Amino acid sequence: MKPDDANGNRPTADRPFRVFVIAGSDRRQYNCPGVDSKARALALRIAERMPSDWEVDLEDLGNVYKRPTIASCNACVSTSMALCVWPCNCYEKGGPEPDLMWELDMYARLDLADAWIIVGPVNWYAPSSNLKLMFDRLVCANGGNPREDLIAHKDAERAIALEASPAWRELSVNHLEGRTAAFFCYGDGGGDELDATGRPKKLLHRAWFDPEREPFEDMRDSYAPLAWQCRYSGIEVPDDLWTYVEFGRGRPYSANQSEHMPRAPEDPLGKADAFALRVVEHVGAKGKVPPGRYRAFGHTPPRHGKEDLRLAWREARMRAGVPRPGTSPAIQQETGLNEDVTLRPKVGEGAKLRR
Repeated sequence: MKPDDANGNRPTADRPFRVFVIAGSDRRQYNCPGVDSKARALALRIAERMPSDWEVDLEDLGNVYKRPTIASCNACVSTSMALCVWPCNCYEKGGPEPDLMWELDMYARLDLADAWIIVGPVNWYAPSSNLKLMFDRLVCANGGNPREDLIAHKDAERAIALEASPAWRELSVNHLEGRTAAFFCYGDGGGDELDATGRPKKLLHRAWFDPEREPFEDMRDSYAPLAWQCRYSGIEVPDDLWTYVEFGRGRPYSANQSEHMPRAPEDPLGKADAFALRVVEHVGAKGKVPPGRYRAFGHTPPRHGKEDLRLAWREARMRAGVPRPGTSPAIQQETGLNEDVTLRPKVGEGAKLRR
């Protein structure tokens, strides 16, 4: 059935199961690739195979011309865990820095689901850049600060102090713990680019590429950063629901599109059907997941006009080389570590060198 977000307000026992299916390829027919991805076709097929009485949410993260993209994580955690706000407040819906995570309400939809099904390609021995961006932005689900009012929106010094306080232990929890994440990743084994030795045909420096030393014996491990991030955050990734399917090896990329899958000898559609069945069996037997204490669903970001003015003053002082005494920027400046005093922080370091 179609997702009804209002069910998020109902008791767990009284609402239907909910699954969130995500197509993680960067490709869409509405951008320069000009053709929709296999991830989209596979995600739609898997969604259709969910039980009729389950809510099935669906999203495609592919790039569309002029649509916002997923903004990069600013790594607030590395300053202080308490500076990383749940859900992420580095960006906001309709804000000055467009962000697809907020435009598509991804935090709330991930929160509403009992299970996630993530379908995506292997690009250069790794997940797609959009999937990696999404998971980088989910660092806030792992112990992120649900009370941005305690740090005046984004005050680094207040966050550092909060992290050292007794109150922090109650605030820092895994906000999406208990859910199941299932990964269906696929690849083409290099298509028709490889020679009989397993090296790229057009390679000139052949000694620099040893096919015996390629990173993964099992290509599903190309998604290990995402699977282990989930497990680290209390999100279950059963081994049986983390799978890799290869199809298209030896064929040109143009002959390995979505429309070729029904006739592909590797039977990717049949394998997707079997994967969907395993997901249904596991999630149904496990049961629904109760919401966490601090929810992304129903979250309304607070206004922070005054806080932004304070932060602008903090930044102006740092640009002028007068940071707050005793703070990390002040100590780094005093010791000559980062040499980052500038009135024009948007100017690249290379441009500064070439003045």
